[in-house]
Amino acid sequence: MTSEASRVWPFHAGETAVQDRAGVRERVETAGARMIRDAMPAQHRELFGKLPTLLVGSLDAQRRPWASMLAGRPGFVSAPDEHTLRIAARPQADDPLASHLAPGVPIGLLGLEPHTRRRNRMNGTVIEVDAEGFSVGVDQSFGNCPQYIQAREPRWVEPLSAPRRAERLGSALTNVALALIRRVDTLFIASASAHAHGRSGAEGVDVSHRGGKPGFVDATTDHDGRCLLTIPDFRGNNLFNTLGNVAAHPHAGLLFVDHDRGDTLQITGRADIVWDGSAVQSFAGAQRLLQVQVDEALWTPAALPLRWSVPEYAPQLDGTGVWPTGGGA
Repeated sequence: MTSEASRVWPFHAGETAVQDRAGVRERVETAGARMIRDAMPAQHRELFGKLPTLLVGSLDAQRRPWASMLAGRPGFVSAPDEHTLRIAARPQADDPLASHLAPGVPIGLLGLEPHTRRRNRMNGTVIEVDAEGFSVGVDQSFGNCPQYIQAREPRWVEPLSAPRRAERLGSALTNVALALIRRVDTLFIASASAHAHGRSGAEGVDVSHRGGKPGFVDATTDHDGRCLLTIPDFRGNNLFNTLGNVAAHPHAGLLFVDHDRGDTLQITGRADIVWDGSAVQSFAGAQRLLQVQVDEALWTPAALPLRWSVPEYAPQLDGTGVWPTGGGA
């Protein structure tokens, strides 16, 4: 069990500003200080060791967030002690994570077991990189509730004989990419505080999960083909780690996974919070919206050596909606 001495003040100015605006700051101050620690409890270490995937949030040279997924046989993520995670995997060469994986950089990690709806987050600092993988030192460790997670079982498939090559899409997405966005029930979002740097406690990089009914993400394009994504923000744990980052550093990285084919779509862009208005009111269950203007995207076919079962949808989705065709904010 982590000692009281290892509990640290967990929030930066962007997070507290969003908590204030949502009217929950006083309530979450005590809870956040209790939940968010600088060491991993035993159950978090155990979960990471069981997983065949790991979500990673990172920053590129322009300080834009990207979300990535690494895969390996269970055990490829291990915790030699409560302050360290070892990841025995490296990203593909054209994944943005590959170019900026170095000692001292901030990084966000999410361990998610979808069929049990367990998930734990670890935001930390890369402390070692070698040919086999990398190690991360804990800055913040905390669990998340199972809300909005679709229960689906992963199945390992034989890896491809040749490396997967990513297609750079720029800000104009292909019809295939748009079709994936409009049918997904799950995405992952990377974000960062305004002053994210290694060993900085609350000031770091984060990666989180978002779930909804198929069609919960809206994608519209302007006359130049640039794509705007609109994502509803449902009731959650009120810590506002992601939205607090966006308020302080208005950028986000999104990852969409095709669970039937193993394809991935990675996006980075400018992000804004829509707090109220007709679009928020028209989406059942939304408390606010997150909009991401696509700056750059990467499409990687068959990027992952896993396929997933048909989902069992999260019960919290019963009170939520989807965007109508051509909808959005």
